[in-house]
Formats: sequence, C-alpha cells, structure tokens
Amino acid sequence: MSAITVGQAVVLGAVEGVTEFLPVSSTGHLKITEGLMGIQVEDRAVVGFSAVIQVGAIAAVLVYFREDIARIVGAWFRGLRDAGERENRDYRFAWWVIAATVPVVLVGLLAKPLIEGPLASLWVVAGSLIGGSAVMWAAERVGRHKRGEGDTSLRDAMLVGGSQILALLFPGFSRSGATMSTALLLDLDRVAATRLSFFLGIPALTGAGLYELKDALGAGVGAAPLLVGTAVSFAVAYASVAWLLRFVTGNSLNVFVAYRIVVGVLLFGLLAAGGLS
Repeated sequence: MSAITVGQAVVLGAVEGVTEFLPVSSTGHLKITEGLMGIQVEDRAVVGFSAVIQVGAIAAVLVYFREDIARIVGAWFRGLRDAGERENRDYRFAWWVIAATVPVVLVGLLAKPLIEGPLASLWVVAGSLIGGSAVMWAAERVGRHKRGEGDTSLRDAMLVGGSQILALLFPGFSRSGATMSTALLLDLDRVAATRLSFFLGIPALTGAGLYELKDALGAGVGAAPLLVGTAVSFAVAYASVAWLLRFVTGNSLNVFVAYRIVVGVLLFGLLAAGGLS
C-alpha cells in the first residue's frame, strides 16, 4: 500500500504549488498539512514525496520563464565555444547560478540525516516561520530597492543562493523568503529580488527532486500519487508565479510576514495542546 493516497497527493500538490515560490515556506506548509491528515511527517517515503512534487513547481517556472532560460542557456553554450561570447551578461549569469548552487548542494548532502531527522520536527517549522518573518520584516525596513535586475553581480548571486541553506536546515524559514529577503538587504528592488529567487531555485530544487525520486518509490510511494501530486503542483505553481510577480510590483512582503507569524503561533498552540504531534 502506498504511503500516500492519490487524494492526499492532490491536496499536497496544491499546497506545494501555492507555497513553493511564495515566501511562506512550502516545506513548512507541507509538513503541517501532512500532520493534519495523519501522515507521518518524518517517514522517508513522505520526505521523498515532498521533494519529488517540487519538480512540478520547478517545471512551472521553466515554462513561465522559458524565453529567459533559453536565452541564458544559449549564451552559456556559445560562451563555452567562443571566447568572444564570454562578455555576454547572460553567459556570466549562468555561471553565477551554477556557482551559487554549489554551497546548498554540499550542505544538503552532508546534513541529510539532520534534515530528514530532528530538523523535520513541526516545532522547528513553527519557530522557523516566526524567525524567518523577523528577517523578512527587517529586509523590508532596511532595503532601499534601488537596484534592478541588470545591476546584479556574482556577489549578489552567491549571497542570495547561499541563503537557501537557511531554508534547507530550518523547514519553515522558506527558501523564497530567505532568498528574497537577502536580495532586498542587498538593495535590489522587489521584482529583481523575486526573479533572482526563481532562477537560483531551479537547479537546487530540481536536483533535490530527482535525487529523492528513487527513495520515494523505493520507500513505499506509488507512481500514481507521485504523478498526480507533481501534475497538480505544476498547474497551481504556474498560477502562483504569475500572481506573485504582479503582486510585488506594487506591494511589500509584509502581508506574508503577518501571515507567517499567525501560522507559526497557531502551530505552536496546536503542538502544545496535543492537536498535532
């Protein structure tokens, strides 16, 4: 019997799609939803399932930004063959994304037992939701929003990409929240911060999903729940990405800060009262 049913996969896919790129923590929301549905949060099959359905959300970003991605990848391949193409900003940006992904991959591999063990606790999720909110609030207060996407540098990419480690180690912190907050602290405007967060998330999340695929199948998740969850995640994430890019053009992230605090406090209350374990 599959560790996750098709019906549960639909719900979890929708939660993943909505929350993957919003700065509210997809991992935290998945763990909360799993807990409410009576699914074992720390089950290896469940952890693997959560990572695999992220691929659906990443696929949505690949489709949404297909023209940008094709341009960047094309410039990278041309630069590998032709030294004259290496001054192209897209060629350099491709290398920045690759370099910025290395730290999070190394930490993910080295800290895997912790990530799938003690750090998977819902108590950690609750604390990280509130702690991450403080970082986002500070970023909105301090950031001057004076730099656009064309002003980004290798330093920006490394710092923003490296901040994904916070979300990796502390589910509930939010990968999007960490990367967008770091970008805002570097004085990028909200649209540039959001787009940079998207691009830097593609290799890390895709790699994590593919790496976990064998474990998810081998640990007791059927092919049907994986396919359904991934498909639902793709559809919902595409809509979520489009909405977020429109939202950040004229709004701050403070609405997400308030939401995260409310969810974190409620989660602490449920755990303390025994409503969740």
